[in-house]
Amino acid sequence: MNHRAESLLVDVILYGVMALILLFFYIPIFTLIAFSFQQGRYLTLPFEGVSLKWYGELFHNTNALNALWNSTIIALIATVVATAIGTLAAIAAVRYMFRGKTLFQALAGAPLAFPQLLLGIVLLLWFSVLGKWFGFNTGLVTAIIGHIVYISPFAMVIVAVQVWNFDPTLEDAARDCGAGNWDVYRHVTIPLLWPGIFSAAIFAFLLSWGNFYITYSLAGSMRTIPTFIFSGIAVGSSPLYPAIATVVFIPGILLVTLAATMRNRRAQRQG
Repeated sequence: MNHRAESLLVDVILYGVMALILLFFYIPIFTLIAFSFQQGRYLTLPFEGVSLKWYGELFHNTNALNALWNSTIIALIATVVATAIGTLAAIAAVRYMFRGKTLFQALAGAPLAFPQLLLGIVLLLWFSVLGKWFGFNTGLVTAIIGHIVYISPFAMVIVAVQVWNFDPTLEDAARDCGAGNWDVYRHVTIPLLWPGIFSAAIFAFLLSWGNFYITYSLAGSMRTIPTFIFSGIAVGSSPLYPAIATVVFIPGILLVTLAATMRNRRAQRQG
C-alpha cells in the first residue's frame, strides 16, 4: 500500500511538473492567438468583441504580404543552401581524416557560439565595407547570406549525428557490387542520411523563418515578418500583429508535426 501511494505521488508530481512546463510554454502563445480575435483596434482587456476581421485585413495589407513573401524567399533559399553546406561539412568532419580537421571543426561550428545580435552586427560591418567597394546596399541578398552563415552550423551538427551512426560497410558492399562513387552516394549514402538531412532542413527553415536580429541588421529597408511585427508594435499595438504571428506560427507547427510523423513511421519500419 505504501509502495502504491509512493508511486501515485511520484506520478502526480511528474505529470504536474510536466503540465506546468507546458502551460509556461503555451500560455503566451494561446494568449497571442486569443488577441488576434479581438474586435477592437487595440490590445486591451476585456475584449470589445470577437471577430475575424483582422485576418481579413491581414490578407489585404500589402506591406504584410510583402513581408511574408520576403520571409518565405529568404527561408527557402537559406534552408537549401545551408542544409547542403551542413551536410557536406558533416560528412567531411565525421568520416574523413585530413590535416587541420580539428581547426575545420572549430571554425565550422564557431557561429554557434556567437549571439545572433553580435553576429548580425559583425556581418553588417563587413557588408558595409564591401558595399562601398562594389557599390551595393544591404537587402535580400545580404539577409540570405547572413542566414546561411548563421544556420549552416546547426544543420552540420544535426546531420553529423546521422553520419556518426552511419555504417560505411554498406557503401563498401555497394562498391563490391560494381557501383561507382556517384551511384553509392545517390543510392546508399544520401538515402540513409536523409532523416538527418530532412530534420536539419526543417530546423534550418524554422531558424530562418523566425529570425529577427540578423534580418534586422542585414535586410536594410526590406521587411520580413519578424521585422514587420517589430516595427508595427513599436508604433502602436493592434490585433493585426497577433493575427500575423498566428499565421506565421502555422508553418512551424506543420513542419514539426511532419518531422515527428516521419520519424515515427521510420521507427516502426525499423522495429
